[in-house]
Amino acid sequence: MAQPASRTQLADYCKRQLGAPVLEVNVDDDQVSDAIDDALQYYRERHYDGMELMYLKHKITADDKARFGTKSETIMTDADSTKWERSDNYINIPQHIMGISKVFGLASNAIRNNLFGIEYQIFLNDLYAFGSLDMLNYFMVKQWLETIDMVLNNGAFVEYRFNQRQDRLYLDIDDSMLTEELYLVIQCYRALEPDTFTQVYNDPFVKQYSTAKIKRQWGQNLIKFQGVNLPGGVQLNGRELFNDANEEIARLMEMSSNTYELPPMDMIG
Repeated sequence: MAQPASRTQLADYCKRQLGAPVLEVNVDDDQVSDAIDDALQYYRERHYDGMELMYLKHKITADDKARFGTKSETIMTDADSTKWERSDNYINIPQHIMGISKVFGLASNAIRNNLFGIEYQIFLNDLYAFGSLDMLNYFMVKQWLETIDMVLNNGAFVEYRFNQRQDRLYLDIDDSMLTEELYLVIQCYRALEPDTFTQVYNDPFVKQYSTAKIKRQWGQNLIKFQGVNLPGGVQLNGRELFNDANEEIARLMEMSSNTYELPPMDMIG
C-alpha cells in the first residue's frame, strides 16, 4: 500500500522500497520493528509535525501536597561535610509530554486579578468612552503593566523545571502555595500517537527515514558475508548497502534540521 496507515503497512512499504518481493530483504521482523521505533522517536522529537501544542490540567491531590512538604537531605563527602537539602517538589507528568512552555494557576496577580488593581481600574474608568478611546495609548499602558507584572510577579506563570527523561514537572515554589483541589494548567507539547493519528505512518519523512534505517540494518546483517559468492556468480556487498544507508540517514537528518525542526527561541535578558 502506497499510503501506509499502520505499522505493518509501513514495514511492508519499506521492504518494497528495498526490493521485496523481487529481492529477499535479510532483516528480521524484530529488527524492522526496532528501525520503525527509532524513526518514530526521531520524528516525535525533531519534526514539527510529530507533536502538538496543547493544554493539560491537573487537580492538586493530597499526595502532591504531602510530597512538596517532604524534605530530603544529602550530606556531601567533601572535607567539611557540607549539608545540602532538597525538596521533592514535583508533579508527575505523562510520558508522551515532550516539553512544557508555560505553567498557570499558582502565581498571584495583584495587577490583574484584583477589583482594585491598576489594570481593572484603568479599564473601568475608560470603558464609558471606549468608542473615543486612544487605542495606541491604551495598548502602551497595557504593555507597561505587563512589564511591571513580569518583573514583580513573573506574570501569571511560576518558575519551573522539566526534563523529558524524568517525566516530572518541578515547581520552584513554597509548599504553602500548593492547596488541594487547586487546578494546575500547563502549556505543553505532546507527541502524536501514530496508532491514533495514522497519518503519521504516511508522513514522507517517516517513510524515508524508516526505509533508510532498515536498509542500514540489512547492510549490517550482510557485512560479515563480504566477498561470499552465491550461485550464479552473485556476490554479497553488505558494506556498500551499509554505507549507502548511512549517507541517506545523514542527508535526512540534515534535511530535518534545516526544514522540519522548529528554530530555537531567542533568549533576551
